[in-house]
Amino acid sequence: MSSELRVLVVDDEENLRHLLELILARAGYAVVTAANGREALGKLQAADIVLCDIRMPEMDGLAFLDALPAGAPPVVMMSAYGSVDTALEAMRRGAYDYVNKPFKSDEIVLTLSKLVEREQIAAERSRLALENARLAERSGEPVEGFVGRSPVVQEVLRVLSRVATHDTSVLVTGESGTGKELLARAIHRLSPRRDRPWVAVNCAAIPDSLLDSELFGYRRGAFTGAVRDHEGFFEQADGGTLFLDEIGDLPPALQSKLLRTLQEGTVRRLADTADTRVDVRIVTATARSLQPPAFREDLFYRIAVVHLHLPPLRERRDDIPLLVDHLLDALCSRLRLPRPRLAEEALRLLLAHPWPGNVRQLENVLERALLLSDGELIDVDALPAEVRSTPRGTPGDDVLSIPVRTAALERSLIEQALRLHEGNKSAAARALEISYKALLYKIRDYGIDS
Repeated sequence: MSSELRVLVVDDEENLRHLLELILARAGYAVVTAANGREALGKLQAADIVLCDIRMPEMDGLAFLDALPAGAPPVVMMSAYGSVDTALEAMRRGAYDYVNKPFKSDEIVLTLSKLVEREQIAAERSRLALENARLAERSGEPVEGFVGRSPVVQEVLRVLSRVATHDTSVLVTGESGTGKELLARAIHRLSPRRDRPWVAVNCAAIPDSLLDSELFGYRRGAFTGAVRDHEGFFEQADGGTLFLDEIGDLPPALQSKLLRTLQEGTVRRLADTADTRVDVRIVTATARSLQPPAFREDLFYRIAVVHLHLPPLRERRDDIPLLVDHLLDALCSRLRLPRPRLAEEALRLLLAHPWPGNVRQLENVLERALLLSDGELIDVDALPAEVRSTPRGTPGDDVLSIPVRTAALERSLIEQALRLHEGNKSAAARALEISYKALLYKIRDYGIDS
């Protein structure tokens, strides 16, 4: 979209077209007008958004929606007849939203602002998909599952695209749930080893007494119960990639053995007298600090030739709307459910929540919300208690997210208006310069006790 968005106003009433032209121009939009749907079809190329009446001569709003070509700009419908059924039918035919006449100027501007924000998120997702496609052309496969416009995420992906095609050892750090294994898998998929084995090992999940034999293998008779030779993870990953998750939990004795393996390119099974050569690319990950003496400094420098750090979700809140959009698409596809909308207050709570479990927790919350929602809207009630109880006051000075700050300010103004007018919603709506209907929606979405 251009910097000055263009709105095509379609209405058979000349006075209303002129009024909307003044309102929208004051809000920073460029305006094109048409008297009916047929005339509007000839002006679509000059529009980024369409604001269209439902009842018009020659071609009404519903017929106009049916006649829209592929790639047409999004449409917001207007209706003076208060028919919810007609408005819902318009949305079923592809309209983004609808407003009832008469309306306040701010109601129109707010509706268009929401649409613009949605389109910007969609455009950002398309841009990221294009970047992944370009990366796929160079490296063989896109970085799936990584969504984010924050500089730190983009820098991680930039470095990944440079190192994935080499056999350099990579250390991925970050809190639990930030996507460390996902990043490690992407490194393997984008490497020349992508058709060779991928072996993932969680060092914290295997008892210390078994970790040596599982990593390096053993010969028959090495211990009671060893009735046959056993390939360790290194030999299983020969020619491919070995991912050692939670490398910080590796016991000191095995750290020494791992260092020798990485230096020599060989492994020795338990009870064996000869080394076996292996060709393995090592990618490691940890949520812990790898500081001596708990972790060998020479091993650290061996595994961390390239260090990629994934920040916690609370430090990249601006990525949350994109992540929510991406995760909902993926979950709906996996669960075979229709794609619902997300209520404004639900998104505000997701933006404000600290997310100790990071992206994994966000995905689990969204999956739960999908299963508990009515299929058309994910409301606050579908969110778990720990998210619903997120403080709803004005965020601290360290929160720079425009959606979070805007929602907090809007909620505060509504609460002030309701207190000033002693709960009279009609008077509060007039003071806020929004429609009564819009106020009711916001009271519901924000969970305000009126």
